[in-house]
Amino acid sequence: MARRFTTLAAWPLAIALPLAAGDVSKGPNRYSIAQEMALGKQLAMEVEKQTAIVTDFAIAEYINRLGQNLARHSDSSFPMTFKMIDSEEVNAFTLPGGYVFVNRGVLELSATEAELSSVIAHELGHAAARHATRQATQNELLNAGKVPLAMATGGLVGLAARQVFGLGSSMAFYHFSRAFESEADLLGVQYLWKAGYDPTASVDMFERVESTERAHPGTVSKLFRTHPLTTDRIEKTQRAIGSMPQARDGFIVNTSEYEAIRERLHSLPKERLTTRQ
Repeated sequence: MARRFTTLAAWPLAIALPLAAGDVSKGPNRYSIAQEMALGKQLAMEVEKQTAIVTDFAIAEYINRLGQNLARHSDSSFPMTFKMIDSEEVNAFTLPGGYVFVNRGVLELSATEAELSSVIAHELGHAAARHATRQATQNELLNAGKVPLAMATGGLVGLAARQVFGLGSSMAFYHFSRAFESEADLLGVQYLWKAGYDPTASVDMFERVESTERAHPGTVSKLFRTHPLTTDRIEKTQRAIGSMPQARDGFIVNTSEYEAIRERLHSLPKERLTTRQ
């Protein structure tokens, strides 16, 4: 497999890769697109109130641009937002309506831009397939319509936001089924391929996460490792990668910008890296 060290802008924006036929977001869902976006916005506001968001321009702009590049090659129905949380815990999560948060610990754990991108691409898979609201619907979170959707701007939002930080009972918005996790794996490697990245980085990164948790228990968020990288998931992902055509000019594995951002992350004083919203 060809590998190269390049810049993000060097890869063409359009690479044809046939995806699974049909709408990846199809399935029972009580939320309209507009309702999901409104709920996601409120949830994102709650998250930003309770966490330290990385606001250093160079780092924040890099993470958003990396995410937007992947989003252009995804099936997402939403305008996507990508932000980094200043936490060494290895974690990333997707809120309804296209809001993706990635902890600083994910960037620090990754070894290449392709590995970092694989985490973002996996989260994009959840967003594109609308897993958050489909899971909520499956779990009858809204109690067959007895709880008005208007409550999403109040009690339910506060409850959902608290689940991000491990408080209270399990919440459908963040606890995806094995089927949804597997689907996000497969969508993620497709989005990586279409964006020009080495899709095997997805398996490399998940194995890195598993190895880190074994060596240092508690390093990886419980939310992030809800469904461990089982042999079945690895095999399915590897089969999907094996069915992809090879890139004509090699895959992007790493970039000089990624290395510069990692160095900046470690060199900036804490007070210049973040602010609490």
